[in-house]
Amino acid sequence: MTQDELKTLVGQAALQYVVPGAILGVGTGSTVNKFIDALAGMKDQIKGAVSSSVASTARLQALGIPVFDSNEVDELAVYVDGADEIDGKGYMIKGGGAALTREKIVASMSRLFVCIADESKRVPVLGAFPLPVEIVPMARRRLQAQFAALGGRATVRMKDGQPLQTDNGQQILDVTGLQITDPLGFETVVSQWPGVVTVGVFAHQKAGVCLLGTPEGILTLKYQ
Repeated sequence: MTQDELKTLVGQAALQYVVPGAILGVGTGSTVNKFIDALAGMKDQIKGAVSSSVASTARLQALGIPVFDSNEVDELAVYVDGADEIDGKGYMIKGGGAALTREKIVASMSRLFVCIADESKRVPVLGAFPLPVEIVPMARRRLQAQFAALGGRATVRMKDGQPLQTDNGQQILDVTGLQITDPLGFETVVSQWPGVVTVGVFAHQKAGVCLLGTPEGILTLKYQ
């Protein structure tokens, strides 16, 4: 199967975790778009969704799925989202689509994080994929120096010749050259650096389940 077909497969498989009558959390990205499309077939069975990005909100609403503001909801039963990398403990790198801050907020509201991805995203150690970090622009140079001290190279993500602006009006640093062997510790430390809005390591909000699309079908991984 093609990568697109694998994404469709895992998007459909994630429907089994949708709680009827509830509001669910919905992430961002091409794999999640497959889930949203599949979700349209059971939209009458759910109350609606909390979305992690402007793009996902627009897609949900276009399919007739109500979207709630996160402040209207106390808790979500499940959050379905993709990952740029996921390791053997369910720790992830996310933010390739620049929605990492809102993704982490919605993930923190949810009792279960269901990661949907193709098998290329499964890695032994996080860090081969450039680590996204959403930052306040005035801190950019100092944060680049702090990542350099860890052995990383942080570059500003660009779009149309200008620094990309997130849905929150901030910028993204993409950090290469890191091997993140202690995701929990790394996330805890970098999150405290002044000017960091969100680091794209999802360790405190790790996956509980990962549905991996493989040529042999869906591989379900569960994490403690």
